[in-house]
Amino acid sequence: MAPNEEHATTHELYLRDLGFLIRELAVESKQAAAESHSDFAIGYMLGFHRVVSLMQQQAEAFGIPLPDMALDEFDPDSELV
Repeated sequence: MAPNEEHATTHELYLRDLGFLIRELAVESKQAAAESHSDFAIGYMLGFHRVVSLMQQQAEAFGIPLPDMALDEFDPDSELV
């Protein structure tokens, strides 16, 4: 269990888990795009770029630290292009 997890609300746990899963799928989409070079795979990866970017922007706007969403140390501009 993470240090703050025992006192986390359901919403906080949901956001952390969702961020982790989105990040994991984004990395997988980059690998698929690199392997297949198909237009679909590249578009799929770029869709994750948009989603991760939006999640990070909204977290900043609402004052939510990116580590709380498991989206810290992940730069979609360098990781998903």
